[in-house]
Formats: sequence, structure tokens, C-alpha cells
Amino acid sequence: MVILPRNNTYLFSYQRVSPAIEYAKKSRAELFAGLKFNVEHQNSSCGMDALYALVDKQKDERPDLILGPVCEYTAASVVRVASHWNIPVITAGALATGFSVKAPEYSHLTRIAPTYLKMAETFRAMFGRFGWRTASLIYDDDKEERNCYFTVEGVYTVLSEYHIVKDYAVFNSNEERVDADGIIASVYGSEVVIMCAKADTVRELMLAAHRRKLTSDSSIFFNIELFNSSSYVQLVVTVNMFMEGFHDALILYATALREVMSNGRTKKNGLEITRSMWNRTFEGIAGQVSLDANGDRNGDFSVIRMTDPEAGTHETILSYFGNNRSFQIMPGFKREWFSLRTAPEPPPPKHSDPSCKLPLLLQD
Repeated sequence: MVILPRNNTYLFSYQRVSPAIEYAKKSRAELFAGLKFNVEHQNSSCGMDALYALVDKQKDERPDLILGPVCEYTAASVVRVASHWNIPVITAGALATGFSVKAPEYSHLTRIAPTYLKMAETFRAMFGRFGWRTASLIYDDDKEERNCYFTVEGVYTVLSEYHIVKDYAVFNSNEERVDADGIIASVYGSEVVIMCAKADTVRELMLAAHRRKLTSDSSIFFNIELFNSSSYVQLVVTVNMFMEGFHDALILYATALREVMSNGRTKKNGLEITRSMWNRTFEGIAGQVSLDANGDRNGDFSVIRMTDPEAGTHETILSYFGNNRSFQIMPGFKREWFSLRTAPEPPPPKHSDPSCKLPLLLQD
């Protein structure tokens, strides 16, 4: 059963992903020889429809495998039921930190796309490599699918272990005007500022930072790009990871199923199939895919910077490989981009007496 939205505005809609699923069966014919797959699509709508569609299967034959859902809240309910019913779930979504604790509710969940915690390890590694000490987080929380909330949650979880996060600012651009100057003032003094927001909002924030002279070696700004766009220094999480992910999901499942069947078990042994998929490396459509012992994919991430402001040229300046936790420095990388030469000076207090540098008490 494939549980994905029909709405084609989603990058992971069934219409976009289904060709990759079909291609997996055709391109690896030897792997699927003797295995019969009847693919049934159910519309998730990124809502409760996904759970209802699965529960309705109680009347008929339950599926042997679920691909999807992607949206966090939708995936949570579906994976709980599937785990209770002993059905493996593989998805290129459900990337939030909460899914990392698999037992008991998410025991049958395999995440074929790099999670937000894996992405956050890139920041941890950069802090160690470049000697940064403090960070502030800025994110746009739409209170619906909450992609930026879950993204920054991963960053906060990892960096807080090292007491790096100093402050954060949150807003909802769908319901309020974004006070860019006020937000930048609230994170003043942090060496690194990590943002997750719409491109227009990020531009406003960067202009506000520039007005406060924070873009000249006193602070380093990162914008986490979830699904393709452009702005300043970026950490790129994915380029069309959904088509790639669901293609590889079917390859992974078929490999594990054959392994389990060779040991005398059947397709109904969902937990054994799930465990067979974990802690495994295999060849996917775009190269090697590595899953850790918790069933989560190790991710590779790229940092992109505008290298020519006049031409608007962006280039990858370094890449991080999660499987062996290593960096690859690209030819266009300049060390000074990641060096903090001056600490930001705090703004002087209003109505201060320069002789003692303490605020004056104003009297009528």
C-alpha cells in the first residue's frame, strides 16, 4: 500500500513518486523475479485520511508493506497502527526527532531519507571543525505541517547536548508580519545563526542583519533549505529525495524479503523483515544507501554559498558525509567565510552617561 497525497503540489505526491516505484521493479528484474507486487494507492491528504484508509483494511486483507506517509502527524498515526499489525513501513518522510525512538510505537518504521537529526550532525561537525561556540535559531512555524519546526527541533536536540544553543526566535509568517529587525536583535551576539523560513523572509532577516553590521565576520548565517531554493549560505537537505527514496525503499524491501524467505519465514513476518532492512548498505538509484542500526538513513549534506554576489552565483563549498562523518572541502572554499574575526559589539544603552557608562535614571 502506497499512502501519499493525490495533490500534485506536494513534491511527494503519488503522481510524482509512482514512476520511481514502477522503475524499481523494472530496473531490478532479477531481484523481483518470483515476487508479485500489487500496488494500491491511498490518498493521505497529509491528514487523517491516511489512518482511515489503513484501518479500513481490517475488513479486507491487510497490506504486507506500507510506503509512506511523508507528513509527520499523518505518519505518526499510520506507523503506530502498522507496527501493532506487524506491517513494515518505509518512508522518505517522518523525519522528525520523535520517530528516532522506535520501540514500541514505531518499531516497524524504516526511514529511507536522512532525518533532521542526521542533518543536525552536519552543524555539530562544523562547530567542532571551525571552533564556533554559540548559536541562535530562527524558524517559521506555520502550525500546520510544521516542517521548519521539526527541522530546527533536530538542530536544537543535537547542539543542546554541547550547550551551544544560546537563544531562539519563532514566528508564523502566515498570521503575522515578520519583524525582521526585532528578530535579529533578539539573537544579537550569537556567533552562528541558523534559520529555517521562506526565501522572502530569509532575505528580510539578512537585510536586517546587514543593517546591524552582523554580516561582516561577526556572525555566520545559515539557512536550511528543505526542498530546493536559494539564499545566502545554505545547508541543502534534499534534491528530489522523495522519488529517489521511494524507489530505493522498494529495492530495500525486496532484498530483505528474499533474505527472510531464504530462512524459511514468510512475507507476514513483518518485524523480521524490518530488522533485516536495518544496519544495511546497498546500491540505490543515485548511489550507495546506508542505514544505521536504528533503521535511519545516514545522510550526505552540502553547504552552498553565494560566491559571486554580482552574478548571483551559488556554489557548493563543502560537503559532509554522514556515513563516515567526514568533510570534503570544495575548490571554491575560503576559510575566511567561516572565520569570526570580530565579536559583535552590544548596542550602547539609551540615555547613558559616558563618564561611568551606566544608564541614567530619568526623572521628571
